[in-house]
Order: sequence, then C-alpha cells, then structure tokens
Amino acid sequence: MKRIGIINVTGYAGVELARILARHPGVKLTSVTGRSAAGQTLGSVFPHLAFTGLTITEEITGSVDFVFSALGHKDSAARCLPYIHAGVPLCDLSADFRLKSAGEYTEWYKVVHPEPALLEDAVYGLTELHRDEVRRSKLVANPGCYPTAALLALAPAVKAGIITGDIIIDAKSGVSGAGRGLALSTHFSEVTENTSAYGLDGHRHFPEITQELAVINPSLPLRVTFLPHLVPMVRGILASCYAPLTQRGLDLAKDGRGAVAALYRDFFRDEPFVTVAEQPPQTKQTSGSNACLVYPHLDQRTGRLIVVSALDNLVKGAAGEAVQNMNLMLGFPETAGLEQAALYP
Repeated sequence: MKRIGIINVTGYAGVELARILARHPGVKLTSVTGRSAAGQTLGSVFPHLAFTGLTITEEITGSVDFVFSALGHKDSAARCLPYIHAGVPLCDLSADFRLKSAGEYTEWYKVVHPEPALLEDAVYGLTELHRDEVRRSKLVANPGCYPTAALLALAPAVKAGIITGDIIIDAKSGVSGAGRGLALSTHFSEVTENTSAYGLDGHRHFPEITQELAVINPSLPLRVTFLPHLVPMVRGILASCYAPLTQRGLDLAKDGRGAVAALYRDFFRDEPFVTVAEQPPQTKQTSGSNACLVYPHLDQRTGRLIVVSALDNLVKGAAGEAVQNMNLMLGFPETAGLEQAALYP
C-alpha cells in the first residue's frame, strides 16, 4: 500500500484528489496540507471526507511514496523542489512544469522559474499522448483542463495530417475551473444567467496547446486561435474545435463522415478514458468521471473538420488525470480508482 501526500487539499483540485484517492485500492492517503486550515480535521472542512480521519497540516508529515501538489502556479514549484530532489515521485497539478521553455513560462506567468533545468526533465502528463514517458518519470506536469479537452479533440487529426494548422478552439468551462478563491468574476450574481468570453489577448493555456500540437506533428505550421468562455455551471468543459481539411482530409471526406470517425476510433482504440461518441457530447455526460467524450464531424459545405469534446474539468481535467498519471508511475493498472461512471443527469 503506497502512502500518498497532497499539498493543498483545500482547493477544488486538492479535495477532488482526496475523494478519488480515498477509494483507490492500492494507496493510502496519509497526509494532506492546507495552511489556512492547518490544525482542522479534513472532515470539519469537507464533511464528505470525514471518513478519512485525516487532519490538515501545514507540511506533509511522515514518509510518503508519492506527492501531489495542488497549489496554484508560481507557488507550487518551490514547494515541490524538496521532494523532487529527494527522488520522491511527484505530480504537479499547476502550470509550473508544463512548459519546456523557461522564457515562455516567464512570459505567460510573469515570474522566473525557481529551477528552470527541471522543465526539460518534467513529462507533460497527458497520458494518452505520453504514456511511456509518464511511466518512466518521477516528475509529471499535469495538463491544464482546457488543453486536455482541446488536445484530445485534435490529436488524431493533427497526427494524420488531415487538417491544416489554422485551428480555432472555442471552449466553455464551468466556474470551478477558476478555483476556490474569491473573485468578483466568479460571484454568483455575476455568473448566473450569464456567459462571457475572456482571455482574448492570450490565455495561459495557449502555450501548452501549441507546444503539444507541435510535438504531435512537428511539420504542421500552426496558427491557433483559442478563446475560452465562462458558463453558469459548476463542472465541465465543452471544446468545439475547427480546422480546414488538407487535401488528404478532403480525400478522406469522399468516403463519408464514417472514415473520419474510423480514424478517431483507431487512434483511441486502446484508451480506457476516451470515447469517440456517436453524437455531440454534453458536459453532464462526463460529470464526476475521468472520461473524455470526443465527436468528430465533417462539414461538407466548407471543407472543415469540427471536433467537439467534453470532460469534467476537475477530474479528467485535473485530479483524475493526475491519478491516472500516478497509476502509471507507481505501476498500478491505469484505471485503478478511476472507474466511476458519470453522474447523469
């Protein structure tokens, strides 16, 4: 039984990690931190986790076999460094190890990385794209929620070269994606009965998306437009991705939409958490689960590929993906602790 510690259990990703890990058959959650709630029992802060019997502390206590950091960017890397240097396997849910370029990290996050040499060592933990590297790694950077939805939607088409790099990603997220901190933009009165676009001058998940698309197909010239929206729901991401077909894609389109669906089914054939849907997915169909539903569609009139993907931003977009990575890193079955089906409706 592997002993697990969570840095910052009191955020949405942290508490979701605790929920999943508490029922994992191969691990025992032994230590959880949260400085604002240090000294309180986990059950007093989150009554649904009272059965764990854990107390929140300022630092991880005792020896652990694996660490998750659910701190936000800028703060997470420094707290992770002692465990990384001690050789403890770690999955960081922040953005602090996702980008390979230290300069790009500073450009987007406005801070200097405390140990930029680690950026090359960290594995980008989108399991479906980097499974073997994750399995061999002791430092995994968990992907952002928007990039997970966009990359899983686009990866088969980009890999096969059936679309150009002129890609538009139009994505909507529930309010929990903004975290548990207080802000006017996520105040109930501001969000309810309302939808808003943001990040028009550049969203921090953009460089993740372009970095990983370039890894999938280095020869594809990229011109990506990414526009996120906030919608009045708690959980979920729906990403609608559009790109013109290349000549190869147009040739494939002559065989009908089934040919593109077959390409997607083949790409995800052995993936336990990605389903190629037979109709456009809905966010409620993934709520509480580690599933990503992907629906490719050919617009015959315009010669464009449209791909819609849906996932739970707190599970497949955060804590569930992190546990999926942990499973590989520690040698567990990839699906361990993650078999929960979606809560629908």
